Amino acid sequence: MTHLAIIGGTGLTSLKNLEITHREVVHTPYGEPSGPLTYGTLGGKKVVFLARHGYGHTIPPHCINYRANIWALRSVKVDKVIAVAAVGGITKEAGPGVIVLPDQIIDYTWARSSTFFEDDLTHVTHVDFTYPYSEPLRQLLLASAKKIGLDAVDGGVYGATQGPRLETAAEINRLERDGCTIVGMTGMPEAVLAREIGLEYVCCSVVANWAAGRGDGAEITMKEIEENLALGMDRVRSLLETVLPIA
Repeated sequence: MTHLAIIGGTGLTSLKNLEITHREVVHTPYGEPSGPLTYGTLGGKKVVFLARHGYGHTIPPHCINYRANIWALRSVKVDKVIAVAAVGGITKEAGPGVIVLPDQIIDYTWARSSTFFEDDLTHVTHVDFTYPYSEPLRQLLLASAKKIGLDAVDGGVYGATQGPRLETAAEINRLERDGCTIVGMTGMPEAVLAREIGLEYVCCSVVANWAAGRGDGAEITMKEIEENLALGMDRVRSLLETVLPIA
């Protein structure tokens, strides 16, 4: 049985060194997931992989069927999820290419289906979300990063914005005043849906660029993002191969 899943974001639509055994199309009460679930072994550990934006990277952040993705993973008995995401860096420690393992999140998204608890209820359900990420999984990733000599930022606040456009410099200033250290578009409602359905969930963020108005203040280009992601995702792959056998 495969208990661990990896959700790949921008820059990680496939996993090198993943020995694929089979793929499975899963249908859910919430519609279709981003793609088939890919089963295989990585570092000797069985794992399920799902590309959040689709395997051709065609689904924008605000159109992802987060409920279907999380439901599909839970339906095949996954109980732990490592979610990889590309983000923008707001504070000085979150520079391009850096891996950040946030411990908090602020949700700025809107009009996304963000709960499983809304239809045919016998009672109203509220889930505790004080600490949005699995601390044991987060510590495991930190320990594995240290083991291979990989610097990873311990903690931080992920600001989840709507997208698909990038933010204005004023919006990033606001996020920093709110305490955000990184900004991305896919952190919510993915994290809370995992909590509602009982999955241990951790976010492994790769800084793809300085957020608007940071760095040298120049315009953010896709070329810059792609170059930084190529470096950052290679680091993530090394980290995953180290952490999976003990997860």
